[in-house]
Amino acid sequence: MKTLLVIDVQNDFIPGGSLPVPNGNNIVPVINSIQDKFDLIVATQDWHPKAHSSFAVNHEGKSDFESIDWRGQMQTLWPEHCVQGSKGAELHPELDTTKYEAIFRKGTDINIDSYSAFYDNNHLKATGLTGYLKEKEVTKLYFCGLASDICVYFSIRDAIQEGFECYFIEDASKPLDLEAFETIKIKMVAMGVHIITSESIFLCLNK
Repeated sequence: MKTLLVIDVQNDFIPGGSLPVPNGNNIVPVINSIQDKFDLIVATQDWHPKAHSSFAVNHEGKSDFESIDWRGQMQTLWPEHCVQGSKGAELHPELDTTKYEAIFRKGTDINIDSYSAFYDNNHLKATGLTGYLKEKEVTKLYFCGLASDICVYFSIRDAIQEGFECYFIEDASKPLDLEAFETIKIKMVAMGVHIITSESIFLCLNK
């Protein structure tokens, strides 16, 4: 089954949101243009409680993008974003969600951040996505969304560990930190990830 995972294309990650990915809005028409090529489309949403431990505002004296030791793990402190039920947590209004069969929400535990679509950052709690996909006999996954260097990357990394063959659609994704992402791309290739563009999807899907 040809399967696309659309990661966190939410208002807070779009320019004008509270944690904007540069040019994040530009991927929306690209994602819309490729969706008809897939049999199954699944999306994810960051879905944080307002008092989430990853928000700098919830740590007295701390600032956005500082790192702290939180329960034995290093935690980047983010601007408040994708709060449950907020406008910022909604999927981008121009994203065509007609064919989306399921939406998996992550980051719901107040004490653990969750970049990956599959697990929280400490791998203590699964989202159930692996079981959902394997029940449908999915073996290959195509990834797009925001941000390439964080939630998309961590999702791909976990997907590889779960035994899926992974394809990253670069022009349907954008990184928060472009320089850091150049290093991450090298790691992705070393893991066996296929880095492709929206134009080459047809060839990949029909291998």
